[in-house]
Amino acid sequence: MHSSLHKVYIPQTAKDNQYLLAELQVSEALLAQYDDQASCYNDLGQLFFTLCQQAGLRHVSFIANDKLPVVRYHTEAFSFQTQDQILFFYNPRYHEAQHSFIDPYHRARKISLLFLATGSEIRPQAAAFHQQVVQVVQQFRQRLPLPDQTMKLRDHQHLSYDLFARQKGCNDSYGYKLRDLEKRYEARDVAIPSSHQTMNYAIVSLPFSRKIKEVLGVDPEQMPPWSGLFVRMEHLLTEAANANQLRHVALVADGTLPLVRNSHLDKARAGRELRMLNFDLTSPMLQLQSHWQPDVLPDTVHLVFAAGRDDSSEWGYGHFMNQVETALRQLCRNLALQGDTDDCVIRFHQHLSYLL
Repeated sequence: MHSSLHKVYIPQTAKDNQYLLAELQVSEALLAQYDDQASCYNDLGQLFFTLCQQAGLRHVSFIANDKLPVVRYHTEAFSFQTQDQILFFYNPRYHEAQHSFIDPYHRARKISLLFLATGSEIRPQAAAFHQQVVQVVQQFRQRLPLPDQTMKLRDHQHLSYDLFARQKGCNDSYGYKLRDLEKRYEARDVAIPSSHQTMNYAIVSLPFSRKIKEVLGVDPEQMPPWSGLFVRMEHLLTEAANANQLRHVALVADGTLPLVRNSHLDKARAGRELRMLNFDLTSPMLQLQSHWQPDVLPDTVHLVFAAGRDDSSEWGYGHFMNQVETALRQLCRNLALQGDTDDCVIRFHQHLSYLL
């Protein structure tokens, strides 16, 4: 098949993000090297910031409160904490920062080192940024008071764009093959350990508007339960997925934020704010996960499409994303969404992780 059929054409208004997260498990043996846990966090935080300054890394955070960092593009730079998350909003072209999130009274399970990419060429420079971060993490490991500490490195990349960008006047686009991260890095002479894991998936976060509720047959003034609304949404999503050979799909409408994992590596679980989804990516059977509560109408509905083993060609995930876009256009038509007035923002995620 011609390689052009494996490209997805993404509007030039698309936004890139890349960040790496290095995680160190905090053992009792490590804490024993310090006067107390606050001293441990402060000393390691100072070491981290010194190494980053020497390496020229300009947007970094030291996290010792077991909260999950969530990174998003925004024209304004700000961050805030919830019970389970630390949310970072920034424009990589302009924003730099150095943050420390430490609770001296909290016995952290792990210390997380967060590195956000900066500059105007995020995707072309992704391999170089990855290599730069690896060097800093290795130096951090070597300076720990205990030798041979294993750390997990996670590389996250997002490409975000509005499905309806053309209807809003953006006529310029660029063709992406969306190759696996390890293939992109190998082409730039950045070696990745053979024992790595990857995940590729798309998430669409739809505002659960009055229009959508009415299309689904629910009067906004109606009292719960609203089970019928979510069942109809499931039906429309399943129809669109089946019509486009998408096999790993989720509807998350219970107010939580979905995270996607491989079922062979992580167990599915949910907390107050986060829901970890896992799929058997080797199975060709339809896997629809649906999470909602009959008495809860969320502000946002999340639709998840995970790429399985057969969704990657030798060229990449461009064909998979074309299938996702076609499915979303069908779903949006059924929900009466209008391209010139409604948003349908797709965020394509590529994750790579391994141990150092």
